[in-house]
Amino acid sequence: MVTAITNLGRSGLYDWLIQRLSAVAMTAYIVFLVAYLVMNPELDYGQWSALFDQLWVRVFSLITLLSIVAHAWIGLWSVVTDYITPMTLGGKAVVVRVLAQVVLGVVAITYTVWGIEVLWGL
Repeated sequence: MVTAITNLGRSGLYDWLIQRLSAVAMTAYIVFLVAYLVMNPELDYGQWSALFDQLWVRVFSLITLLSIVAHAWIGLWSVVTDYITPMTLGGKAVVVRVLAQVVLGVVAITYTVWGIEVLWGL
């Protein structure tokens, strides 16, 4: 079995499981937000702000943010390793693949830090 150091899990099974669990977390968050919006048709800024001042909503939002990043990383890692190959790019495939993964990693870290700053007001 080949284990790449740039994938999130240690094997395809772990990556698959992380993607499924992250999808469940994201779905639960979307259902929660849609239900809240439907139950509060006259929603104003004060109510919205009060909702996100609650610790459990911030934690739920943080879990969802981390789920989005993990889900996207695994999906994009799969796409990059499937489509940037020696057959498509010749000898430069490894360099292009690593560069693409570094760029995607920097973007993922940037969005994660930014999301934490927005959620926790840091």
